[in-house]
Amino acid sequence: MKAQFKVPASPVRRERSREIKRSAVISAARQARLLSRSQLTELTGLSPATLTPLVRELIAEGYLIERGADSSRSGRPREKLEFNPRAELVAAVALQPHQARCEIADSDGTVIAHEDVPLGPDIVATICDVVPRLAGAGRPELRGVAVAVPGVTADGEVRLAPSVGVVETRSIGEGIRERLGVSVVVDNDVNLMVAGEHAAGAGADVRDLMLLHVTDGVGAGLVLDGRVRRGASSAAGEVGFMTLDRDAHTHDGVGAFEAQWSESAIAAYCDGAGVDRDGASPVAALIAAAAADTAAREYLDEVLVAWSRLVISCACVVDPGRVLLSGAAAELDDAALSRLQELVDADVPAPVEIRRGALGEQAVLYGAISSALTAAGLMAVPPT
Repeated sequence: MKAQFKVPASPVRRERSREIKRSAVISAARQARLLSRSQLTELTGLSPATLTPLVRELIAEGYLIERGADSSRSGRPREKLEFNPRAELVAAVALQPHQARCEIADSDGTVIAHEDVPLGPDIVATICDVVPRLAGAGRPELRGVAVAVPGVTADGEVRLAPSVGVVETRSIGEGIRERLGVSVVVDNDVNLMVAGEHAAGAGADVRDLMLLHVTDGVGAGLVLDGRVRRGASSAAGEVGFMTLDRDAHTHDGVGAFEAQWSESAIAAYCDGAGVDRDGASPVAALIAAAAADTAAREYLDEVLVAWSRLVISCACVVDPGRVLLSGAAAELDDAALSRLQELVDADVPAPVEIRRGALGEQAVLYGAISSALTAAGLMAVPPT
């Protein structure tokens, strides 16, 4: 009879098996939030002998917190374990002209730290400096980073983002991933805005949504069938490049439409027409001037007609059902908003409801946090 030899398990296989079991414990605790060891055994299917060292390790790392025994039920009191959402952190970074806004959130989406820093020429260096410093240098809790960029993004690369100094294609995602060692999402800022409004704002009750964002440029974000849509080249929503005027063309990375109908264009009109802004935004100043000045009133209507044509053109293709206004567009007063709705209603092929966004400047960070949580494999909960 031949002797039988047991092939020893591969160290790699053992380590992988252990990581799977550890992940199962974390996932179960994250979902239940507060549970006993016996409940953890039931949820994971792991034996007490396997579970005990894993739980001890996760307590030491801060994932689990030991709570007092539950005396509310008869029988032997059971000690409870509570999942600690701050054991898993993500960073949301919004690139803006001359600065980067960074927020650190836990796995519940709760923001625990915030800082605005100057945006230097090396975007990767700026992000890789502020994120660890804000999260706590050397802490293992950081699991993911999402970067919001006012331009076209694809596979961690950015192009056509002149407001932050990027026109030609530049890769930033891989550099951040290599230096920080975490998952990284790089996405268009308006995509993240519409994701934030859909998760926790004025689009939370619908599955189809468009967000029109007007600043120095003009962009749109789309949620269709409950998902953000980016297109084949991640350029969906770049409506600032639409050529509704046959004689208008893209120049130096600035789209034809946004060159004429962005917040910057409105500011130029106000300055040229002698409209006193007195610290007010261009749109607010134009609306105030239109109340008493015929020329300003006529120009305001030109702006609303142009924006309505943009909305109608998009609605003819994607039928969003609801359009949210963001940035300068959200500063329209009730009368101007009603006029925009009237213009859209006159020519749109299906009903489109126009509202102001609910989250304001925080929409992009809400969306970035949600994207970072998802990319890191954590439970994405809308920030509160």
